[in-house]
Amino acid sequence: MHRLTGKTGEDSLIEMSPTDSFSDDVNGYHHHASSSTGSPEQGRSEFALTPDVRVESCESLNNSLASLAPSDHSDSPQFAPQTIEQINALTGFSRKRALFLKFRSRIDKQKYSKDSVFFRDGVRRIDFVLSYIDDKDDQRKQERRRVYESNLQKVGLELETEDKTESEDGKTYFVKIHAPWEVLATYADVLKIKVPFKVNDIPDNSEIPMNWLSTPFRLPGHIMNPEPDYFTAPFNKSKSDFFLIEDKETFFPPSTRNRIVYYILARCPYFKDECGDRDKKGIKRLLNNGTYTAAFPLHDSRYWTKSKDPNCESERFSLYKYWAKFFCFFKEQPLNLVRKYYGEKIGIYFAWLGFYTEMLFFAAVVGTICFVYGFLTYDDNEWSKEICSEEIGGNIVMCPLCDQKCTYWRLNITCNSSWQSHLFDNVATVFFAIFMGIWVTLFLEFWKRRQARLEYEWDLVDFEEEQQQLQLRPEYETKCTNRKLNRITQEMEPYLPITSKCARICLSGATVLLWISLIIACIIGVIAYRLAVYASFASIMKNNTATNLDVVAPYVTPQLATSVTASCINFVIIMILNLLYERVAIKITDMEIPKTHVEYENKLTVKMFLFQFVNYYSSCFYVAFFKGKFVGYPGNYTYMFGSSKLRNEECEPGGCLIELTTQLVIVMTGKQVWGNIQEALVPWLMNWWGSRKARSHPESLYSRWEQDYDLQGFGQLGLFYEYLEMVIQFGFITLFVASFPLAPLLALINNIIEVRVDAWKLTTQFRRPVAAKAHSIGAWEEILGGMAVLSVVTNAFIVAFTSDMIPRLVYMYAYRTHDELNMKGYINNSLSVFNISQFSQEERPEEYPSWFNSSITTCRYRDYRYPPDDKKRYEHNMQFWHILAAKLAFIIIMEHVVFMVKFFVAWMIPDVPSDVRARVKRERYLVQEYLHNYEVEKLKIQLSQNSNSDCTCTPMIYPSLSKHEVLSECL
Repeated sequence: MHRLTGKTGEDSLIEMSPTDSFSDDVNGYHHHASSSTGSPEQGRSEFALTPDVRVESCESLNNSLASLAPSDHSDSPQFAPQTIEQINALTGFSRKRALFLKFRSRIDKQKYSKDSVFFRDGVRRIDFVLSYIDDKDDQRKQERRRVYESNLQKVGLELETEDKTESEDGKTYFVKIHAPWEVLATYADVLKIKVPFKVNDIPDNSEIPMNWLSTPFRLPGHIMNPEPDYFTAPFNKSKSDFFLIEDKETFFPPSTRNRIVYYILARCPYFKDECGDRDKKGIKRLLNNGTYTAAFPLHDSRYWTKSKDPNCESERFSLYKYWAKFFCFFKEQPLNLVRKYYGEKIGIYFAWLGFYTEMLFFAAVVGTICFVYGFLTYDDNEWSKEICSEEIGGNIVMCPLCDQKCTYWRLNITCNSSWQSHLFDNVATVFFAIFMGIWVTLFLEFWKRRQARLEYEWDLVDFEEEQQQLQLRPEYETKCTNRKLNRITQEMEPYLPITSKCARICLSGATVLLWISLIIACIIGVIAYRLAVYASFASIMKNNTATNLDVVAPYVTPQLATSVTASCINFVIIMILNLLYERVAIKITDMEIPKTHVEYENKLTVKMFLFQFVNYYSSCFYVAFFKGKFVGYPGNYTYMFGSSKLRNEECEPGGCLIELTTQLVIVMTGKQVWGNIQEALVPWLMNWWGSRKARSHPESLYSRWEQDYDLQGFGQLGLFYEYLEMVIQFGFITLFVASFPLAPLLALINNIIEVRVDAWKLTTQFRRPVAAKAHSIGAWEEILGGMAVLSVVTNAFIVAFTSDMIPRLVYMYAYRTHDELNMKGYINNSLSVFNISQFSQEERPEEYPSWFNSSITTCRYRDYRYPPDDKKRYEHNMQFWHILAAKLAFIIIMEHVVFMVKFFVAWMIPDVPSDVRARVKRERYLVQEYLHNYEVEKLKIQLSQNSNSDCTCTPMIYPSLSKHEVLSECL
């Protein structure tokens, strides 16, 4: 057989279920000499598999054919004529040739493990895979691929091509790429990748007290991947014996290898040397123009079982077993293994998410205690008792809450909502708001320390993003036709004229404002719905003795029904707008033509967060700070849109806090549930749909790269959406936490699931991402800091203006009419009086309740105004101004106290732990010392050689790579 194909294995094309796999028949490698490179047409076997061949997954047929196969595994197995006749009898004359050829292909493939991540020789590792569909009518794509792959070989990469006849669809080629040591060493030097040079000699004295308590949460030691602690330094190819290199094949881990290969792929041109178009380079442009269909590194095994090949690490299986399963939710995360397999950028995200979840535990405990306090003090709630009392609340007639459709009502119908409000609106609310302001500071400060430790442990201390910032986006190179000299690289590069840049930024800003206005318009529409529907609910529920409402009337008030339905509608609008402005933000950012990937991600981050902030929080801001604040009073109400008949909403006698709680619970919980379903279900369904044909065929026909090819691609913005989701949740539990102390508990439960869902989909449903370095969570850290400061202000205003805490305290200490320090008489004191004869005809209710009679001459409303028989009737009384002054004083005091504590805590907690600072200094000192000693020893050896011979050549540790072109924009 002239050319061996690499499509191996017995798994389905997509890894849907561990129960669908068959046992491995042959899993070892037979080392055969083969060519490292080859075109798609090179060396096809005598019996090539045609694209339309399909075989039924029939175990009895396979067993029968296997019994007829020759016993040896020679390169060209021959079947006797009588064997072919028996095959014909088994399958029928019309299918005999197709089954024979398919079985022949299977026999050839069983020499190689289907889990292999190596070339056909079983030695060279597959560091990257390119796939394409050969369109013979498109000569340009063929020429691009030929030149591109030729240039990759010139750089030093080794290629091996799998023919399309061996793919499931019969038309996809796979190009396997291997980076030899020469290339890895060269580009490790270019990228300044840190490698170990000396064992760490600083004793680790950081013992955790009562460490045995954490035993149930630990993972096995070999899974936590405790790598030996070394001092590291940037790799220098010319000084390789300075570093601790035991085995060249395993010195660079697979994540580093695929990062280096991708660095080469992103810069390799696809033009000939004689062509002058230097902008035609990079795998991204080739993917965008359809020359290649995919480019990805391989997973090292199937996720549900270890690889039978002993050379495969099976780290994916370990991650799935100990990290991605939900029943591991109480276990620590194997962050070192995550970093080793996926790279530092993904490792930092899961480290941050895990730390955030751990810190949420403390906030959830305190929030639950505050909720329990409200529940235990249920019977001490004097104002709710007065509202529910027949003698007090049953005799207080309230003014209509809307014109004509609404009628008079008794205060005791809000009894249940008043009790519910007490669960969240109590003295513990103030304490919890102050606690969360301090908790946010502790979270951010301790994360900085944790991040600094990870930076040191993962060799990111001196990591600079200058190289990433120098990498121009392919879209920028394509759309910018002007050229100018880059002062850093001293090369001509494309640039965007300042006039065009300003015009694009202005257009982008106008578009952002337009879409924010659209979001605000939708919120105003929901407010109008609340006003219009409230009248309908009020007219339906105005007689709570109606037979069909006897059960729900005591529990469902018009305010509650309006609030719940409006919150649900608002959530649906949020989800719809979310889909729209995600695309809008990407298009606006593309229109600005950012120069680098870092600039692109930062611009997109600002727009997406701004859209999400307005979309998710605007309704909560309305309920917290606007509803019930600009209502007016009977006879002089304030109307929405001026002369419209929609009167501004009023708060219940129990306050607007319960409505803010309802809004927060519905939006926050709905978003989290929908987000988890979407994250887990959508990739699974897409993979299932893409593999529906493969499930009817034998699993032994699909190789490692084919299974990964049909997984979902983890895009460049994959982590962006994960961060965005968590930052929006962070806003819910900080900006409005004073209204709902259980928000951190809901967030904690969600994040425990989120960690495992993200791990599961990354391990099972996505291709292996290209490893990337990142020393922090980037711009999100600044956003979290800004939200932490804003949360102090919003919670202070919620306690002061949305909660009834301040009016109650003012009444208890200044306006109570009895000697005891309690809240008796508060309800009567907090309601003003209006003479119903002064209602205009447009404001009078159309119908009256059955209990209403002519003896009722006044109604009550929620405000602090003089009665109708006073000279200053309906003007704000002195108590109103006292309460307003107390609210402003509380805001100032709370903000200053919390900010002072925040700054003091931030000052007391250093961003970098002292032991990490010492290790960094020690490492820098040793790098200089050892390099100096190394150079001195080299000089001595060279001088001794010069004295013994005439040779003056500098000793070379590696052969020269003069025949290879080093692709770097930094050189």
